[in-house]
Amino acid sequence: MMRNNGYYSDAGYASFEDYCEKELTKHGGYRRVRDLLSAKKVVDTLPEELREKITKPSQTRPLLRLVKTPDKLQEVVAIAAKEKPFPTAADFAKAVQLVAPTTKRSTKSENPKTQLCNSVTVSQESHPRYGDSGVIEADAPNHWQQIVTFPDGERLLVNNADLDAPSVPFPRERNYPPEYTEAIMALKEQHQQELERLQQELRIGLQSEATARAEEQVSEQIQSLQQLFKQQKEENIQLQQRLDEMEGLRKLEIENQQLQQRIQELERAVEQRPLQQWGNTMTQQATKVLNKQVKQALEKTIDLRSLAQEPPKENAQECLRLMGMALKNLASAMNNTQALEAAAIILGSEPTPSVIAYRAEQLEILPQAVSDIRRVLQLWRSLIKLRGK
Repeated sequence: MMRNNGYYSDAGYASFEDYCEKELTKHGGYRRVRDLLSAKKVVDTLPEELREKITKPSQTRPLLRLVKTPDKLQEVVAIAAKEKPFPTAADFAKAVQLVAPTTKRSTKSENPKTQLCNSVTVSQESHPRYGDSGVIEADAPNHWQQIVTFPDGERLLVNNADLDAPSVPFPRERNYPPEYTEAIMALKEQHQQELERLQQELRIGLQSEATARAEEQVSEQIQSLQQLFKQQKEENIQLQQRLDEMEGLRKLEIENQQLQQRIQELERAVEQRPLQQWGNTMTQQATKVLNKQVKQALEKTIDLRSLAQEPPKENAQECLRLMGMALKNLASAMNNTQALEAAAIILGSEPTPSVIAYRAEQLEILPQAVSDIRRVLQLWRSLIKLRGK
């Protein structure tokens, strides 16, 4: 189809032979394709019952010259098939000699070199006749090729390098006239220099490319290391923040314990202090005197009277503090020693204006301090719960 329909021209080839030589070189080129086409021609000429006897293209070579005489071709195949179910190329060649023998043409002169060994074998694997043996019956057209005649009658011009004939000193290279030797040597030297120059340029190019690639890889590694360092730095910052938070939580926990201990002390002090003061310092007689003095003081001030009539209902300690402050103010205003002593007894301090003022200030800020501590404890408990979640 490629040959008959001219498909090779679509690839830019002028002929089918050029296409085979360029595209099918590793398969034997046009010579191999020609053998396959010839084998197909032989098989198509045979009837159906004899086609199965042909199993290789090499078997059709001795039969090719009988394609124009189909009756002789059928007779040859039939004779070869009688001796063996699947004849070989030698069997077909033998049958051809029986049906249509050929006479050997005598040569006018013989090459004395070919007289030494006229039997050769194709030793080049890429050659289509690889492994086939033949004889040299004619003079060589040149010094590097031989005309080989194979048993099937085919004559081919084979390179000396493709032949296995160690006993014959076939030249492997062409012999040039002496006047061309210097020019050939100069061309070889020029070619060698050009090859060395190209190798040097290629080496330099490869080194430059390797250097550029290495620099690119180093740059990528540096960028990755910088990114890794940045990530590590961010992780370190986050870790430090967590450590600071944990340290803050630990300090808050310590402060919480201290505050709880302080609250317990203050609560015990608030509960026990008035009882201790009254129990340790006052007797019934002192209570009567104090009540009398307080009553006299209450009669001289409006604030004390209103406080006595409507005492604070929320906290008894606040009532005592207000009474002590009122007595202290009364003592300061009237310079009354007895009122000062009464204020000291109520507030639980020494009977001096500075101590009474300090004690009153302590009692004033005590409720606020207790409230603040409880609020801090509540906040701390919320943080503990969030941390547990």
